[in-house]
Amino acid sequence: MAEKRDYYEVLGVPRDADAAALKKAYRELAKKYHPDVNPSPEAAEKFKEASEAYSVLSDPEKRRQYDQFGQAAFEGGMGAGGAGGGFGDFGFGGDMGDIFGDIFGDFFGGRAGGASARDADQPRRGADVSANIRITFMEAIRGCEKEITLNLKDTCPKCGGTGAKPGTSAQTCPKCGGKGRIRYTQRTPIGMIQNVQTCPECNGTGKVIREKCPDCYGTGYISRRKTLKVAIPAGIDNGQVIRDRGQGEPGANGGPRGDLLVQILVSPHPTFRRQDRDIYSTVPVSFATAALGGPIRINTVDGEVEYDVKPGTQTDTKVRLRGKGVPSLRSGGARGDHYVTLVVKVPTSMNERQKEALRAFDEAMNGIEAKAASGGRKKPFPWEK
Repeated sequence: MAEKRDYYEVLGVPRDADAAALKKAYRELAKKYHPDVNPSPEAAEKFKEASEAYSVLSDPEKRRQYDQFGQAAFEGGMGAGGAGGGFGDFGFGGDMGDIFGDIFGDFFGGRAGGASARDADQPRRGADVSANIRITFMEAIRGCEKEITLNLKDTCPKCGGTGAKPGTSAQTCPKCGGKGRIRYTQRTPIGMIQNVQTCPECNGTGKVIREKCPDCYGTGYISRRKTLKVAIPAGIDNGQVIRDRGQGEPGANGGPRGDLLVQILVSPHPTFRRQDRDIYSTVPVSFATAALGGPIRINTVDGEVEYDVKPGTQTDTKVRLRGKGVPSLRSGGARGDHYVTLVVKVPTSMNERQKEALRAFDEAMNGIEAKAASGGRKKPFPWEK
């Protein structure tokens, strides 16, 4: 049989480590090698080894014997460890059960141990409530206030939140003794593990109600239709959530109410497109304005602004309007920019006069090119005939 490693070496702690250091070291090893998260055979052995080391070193008497005699303290019936030195001989009762519940609460559906077993009597924060509000693109840019109507719980005025019929009171749950949780022992390939679960008799409250309040039917709460105002800040984006503190479900045992979480849904705009704090749009420009230059009107979230198009502007030219974008939620007054793409319009339908003018323009342009090449005009302009 292979010789066992030194328990202090197994946990990776010095020989003078205190109880807190031992627990911390064991917690880290157990989380790494527990079979529920690491199914390999090697991990199971390491978990078994670490658990055995901790079960000895966390017990002051066993640790004293181990420090004095080493492994011999638990062999041949010597000391308090029992015969055989097997892992099962160290057991998982008492403090070890609390440690496992504390470490592996997430694996088995709840935390065990002294503090968590008393949670039924502690103040508990109420649950958060989620809702959606749809706003327009411009409301998101400028900010607004909206109303939302929800069904929210309030403490029952008849029983004061106890859930018991007036004149009576809730009784301590006989199944869990008022703790709200019950302890159970589970046999696993690595030994017996103690854990806890929510008491099915009282649903974790620690109390049972024999005579229920006729208004709330024993829940301690009544549901009411409430209309709340939600302030939506300027610059909020689609999908962002506003937290309205204290507007959620009521707490238990004097705990605070939860929060109202409102997700904002922003409807698209027919002209503007947003990306972070910048706004993008496309503006058509007439052929003549693009060629000759001149002022155009551009629509922004602040209204129309005038912009001077440069002569010879080509389609898909980008224009930047500084400070005409989305307000920042964090930096008061800071805003993004508005990027405009200028698209030169090509007429899709023209009358004869317009067509003739365009032909004349084309001939004039060709004539200018020919004159530049030959030093003279090839033919007179139409209006010179």
